[in-house]
Amino acid sequence: MRLGINLGYWGLGLDADNIAVAQEADRLGYAVCWAAEAYGSDAATVLSYVAARTERIDVGSAIFQIPARTPAMTAMTAATLDTLSGGRFRLGLGVSGPQVSEGWYGVKFDKPLARTREYVEIVRKAMSRELLVHDGAHWTLPLPGGPGKPLKLTVHPVRERIPLYIASMGPKNLELTGEIADGWLGLFFAPEHAALSTDALAAGRAKAGLTLDGFDLCPTVNIAVGEDVRAAADTLRDYTALYLGGMGSKEKNFYSQLARRMGFEQAADEVQTHYLARDKAAAAAAVPHDFIDATALLGDTARIADRMQAYAAAGVTTLTLAPAGWTLEERITALRTGVDALERAGLA
Repeated sequence: MRLGINLGYWGLGLDADNIAVAQEADRLGYAVCWAAEAYGSDAATVLSYVAARTERIDVGSAIFQIPARTPAMTAMTAATLDTLSGGRFRLGLGVSGPQVSEGWYGVKFDKPLARTREYVEIVRKAMSRELLVHDGAHWTLPLPGGPGKPLKLTVHPVRERIPLYIASMGPKNLELTGEIADGWLGLFFAPEHAALSTDALAAGRAKAGLTLDGFDLCPTVNIAVGEDVRAAADTLRDYTALYLGGMGSKEKNFYSQLARRMGFEQAADEVQTHYLARDKAAAAAAVPHDFIDATALLGDTARIADRMQAYAAAGVTTLTLAPAGWTLEERITALRTGVDALERAGLA
């Protein structure tokens, strides 16, 4: 099992620290450094900067939002990043959510599975430097009846096939991910509930005549280091409440739905009710300790090593860490503890 690091969102006052974290992860032998985007910093610019300041570590988008770019633009960006980084780019895609898609990008959040399938088909075709011709329900290239003509990407990516990941949570989207992607980007993944994700991913792989062998299961997992496990978990309460309660509407919150499938129905309702009422403190207090403990790495090196063994047994191939805490010292400590725990678990 390999380790990754997720820098999250840029522009929160930690930009210099983020570079230091990426460089330390590079020095420690981490496999990949991911950056996110929502409606602030874009991931492509961040990743070009990180790639320029590192030497060996891969850089990946977790995620590029599908409604933010045409598929041809995504192919251009991926090819450019792969070239600039010397073949170190990983392309992570996701449909985002209805509030961001429609509120920020002005793109209707409809038929996300069909849109994702078609998007990936165009991106792959463009990155392979074929003449770009596509006739689908969502995109037609070239546009008919006009001056457009089939074009071919002028940039030569370093690799023939840039690894493509999809962030997904629902059963149908997970199945699609297994069918058409090279890897999966997950969040709030608990080894004890791995089948909620891996069964659907395996079903998608089977549709493509493949197995999970060679497919990169890559969840992002929070890590909080400390002797007091409950105190460590408490540092993640605000973050967890944001996702369970505030990432989406009451009717459509993918993270809340996942918590319900894991058996936390009552708590998920309570967190969401408080959060949507703008009582964030109450929402954080309502997050069950057991949910945080199941979906994060908490405690000292020995306890984290035990949990890493559980993640590996569940099929995880790249475990991406998201360190708790705002200081550089806390984040670097988490990075180093991750390496020590991986070695202690016999997984390095």
